[in-house]
Amino acid sequence: MRRAPFAVAAAAGSIALSAALGGAGAAPPPPGPAVGSASPVVLISPDLRHLAGAQAVPPTTAFCEKHYGIACYRPKEVQRAYQLPAVYRRGITGKGQTIVIVDSYGSPTVARDLAVFDKAAGLPAPPSLKIIQPAGKVPPYRANYSREGWAGETELDVEYAHAIAPGARILLVETPTSENEGRSGFPAIVKAEKYVIDHHLGGVISQSFSATEQTFAKPSRLLSLRGAYKDAFRHRVTVLSASGDSGAADVKYDGSTYFVKPVTSWPDSDPLVTGVGGTQLHLTAHGRAEGRPARAATVWNDTYDAATNEFIFGDRGPDPLAGGGGKSVTFARPGYQSGVRRIVGSHRGVPDISMSSACNGGVDMYQSFKGQPAGWYPTCGTSEATPELAGIVALADQAAHRQLGLINPDLYLLSAVHARGIVDVTRGYTTVSFRQGSANKLFKVRGFAARRGYDLASGVGTVNGPAFVAELALMAKRPTWTARELKLALAKLP
Repeated sequence: MRRAPFAVAAAAGSIALSAALGGAGAAPPPPGPAVGSASPVVLISPDLRHLAGAQAVPPTTAFCEKHYGIACYRPKEVQRAYQLPAVYRRGITGKGQTIVIVDSYGSPTVARDLAVFDKAAGLPAPPSLKIIQPAGKVPPYRANYSREGWAGETELDVEYAHAIAPGARILLVETPTSENEGRSGFPAIVKAEKYVIDHHLGGVISQSFSATEQTFAKPSRLLSLRGAYKDAFRHRVTVLSASGDSGAADVKYDGSTYFVKPVTSWPDSDPLVTGVGGTQLHLTAHGRAEGRPARAATVWNDTYDAATNEFIFGDRGPDPLAGGGGKSVTFARPGYQSGVRRIVGSHRGVPDISMSSACNGGVDMYQSFKGQPAGWYPTCGTSEATPELAGIVALADQAAHRQLGLINPDLYLLSAVHARGIVDVTRGYTTVSFRQGSANKLFKVRGFAARRGYDLASGVGTVNGPAFVAELALMAKRPTWTARELKLALAKLP
């Protein structure tokens, strides 16, 4: 059964500011005091998409290709794509670590649905799945567009963070607001995240929501929301954020009208946050790699894929379906991006790194909350990529025996020395097209193309799981590395 997506991916963390974190050091210091104190009014949305209707069992790649004309992958196939079984065999499963998932409202069925997901996927239950509401009690669940969207986001986040780091604890942090009658959910998110950080409840925070930078009325309103990220920096907590699912476009405040020029989103554009972009994995109909899948990854862009558009939007497109990214209008280039100044210029560039997000290659997710048929759905978006990277960070935290904190300086230095854990993505682009307005006019927003090294389509690239986990753990052993020192140390890794 066809259906429209329950969540239209809004600008992945977009917000407009003029003051930024800059400097030339390897790791920037926390920015100065926020400017202004006006309460922000801005739309936030989960960055995920559903494909087609529910299935009674997890659909295979062969099934999806036959019936939908697109690929879909099960959890173990995603693990193999990043060569993670080799990491698990070393006893690195995320044991002793806690992944923090932050979502508006949460899902009333998340614990039950994770158990169904784990049984079908052959995964152990997490050591714990704890739910807290530190910013206020979440209203009782009522099936509607917003609550269903956030419930689906929550299910995807929890299931795929667990799939990547099966030995890690999951802490689901639910907040009581999203966007209701002009009141933003961001202040509640800031309050909840500061509670988690100040009480030392987890080492990595996954955020699969965002807003377009240009939707903030004043720069001061964005800056006033950065307290949690400054706090995370001081406490060595890694914060990740989705870069969005609308390519170079992203939506305006109404959540449905697209900008017709390139824009970026926040929190992923924040220099104290790791912006997570999207790639497309290429596996066979039997879930096997076409060559080495991480190395074969391309930039995610399903905008012009008729089959994908048909099952998400009910038409043949084009509709914006691509990972977000670009140059921030709010933040200046941070010190860790000095080596890619030819690409980003004087601006903060996003994304920093990318993981699986494509809809033609969506991942199987299970849900049973009211409002939509219970069952398995192929699901996609940078909402998939972000919890996957959170799982990778939890593995590295375990390997390092400490929290990594802000990983962005490490990503750019590892890329600069051509470390094995960073897999360059050299194909694809984020240009999108769409029709809108009373005249149904066709627009094209030109994005960015993949290239060798860093680019604004995929960041530094994607990951080779075993090498990347070992390299991040190595980087955590010293506060600073020179390129020469790091090359010598990397050469000694198994």
